[in-house]
Amino acid sequence: MKFFLLIALILIIAVYIAGQNEIKTIKKKDPAIKSAFEVILYSSFWAILLHKISHKLYKCHLFFLSRLISQISRFFTGIEIHPGAKIGKGVFIDHGMGVVIGETCEIGDNVIIYQGVTLGGTGKETGKRHPTIENNVLIGAGARVLGPITIGKNSKVGAGSVVLHNVPPSSTVVGIPAKNVNRDTCICPSDSLDQIKLPDPVEMELCRLKLQIEKLENELNKIKKEKNNVSL
Repeated sequence: MKFFLLIALILIIAVYIAGQNEIKTIKKKDPAIKSAFEVILYSSFWAILLHKISHKLYKCHLFFLSRLISQISRFFTGIEIHPGAKIGKGVFIDHGMGVVIGETCEIGDNVIIYQGVTLGGTGKETGKRHPTIENNVLIGAGARVLGPITIGKNSKVGAGSVVLHNVPPSSTVVGIPAKNVNRDTCICPSDSLDQIKLPDPVEMELCRLKLQIEKLENELNKIKKEKNNVSL
């Protein structure tokens, strides 16, 4: 019994040491955490840690073993990351349930991904067929980023959006399909953790139409006045 407890303690210490970067990331990104030891209860911690192992095996062409580890991780965490995906430093998958990251996906540093996000393909491509997410990007809950497109650094993808085209750096995209509704000077959206303060493209379009209607009404009134003056 003591032997198994010792092995368990060694494993916990090894995981703690190996996951120092993940511990720092979770403590920085999640205000709910109260102690460093709590990270072992985070699905993101285990998903990223196990992905590092499966990715190394994948690069060694041990495809079955790498997929086996990724599927075990998926079963316990609810986060599906293909072992071929490339993930940078400081990536945090908040809550995580239902997140899917495809084989040729590339994720930069300091990226935050919320639950229900899909970084997938469209089913049409071969080779590079999944998105590239550059540094400091925030992807809101339930967003779908599909195809071999690039989300530029310091950008924000609104919750529930479907992104099918490249997104320039420092942009905010929302909607289905997603539209670029803002270009700002925000240095790092993934540090703000803000999914709410996003422009509404529908409201913006309604405002544009309202202004256009007012302009047409003014022109019509002007024409009516000119006709009245002529008739007099």
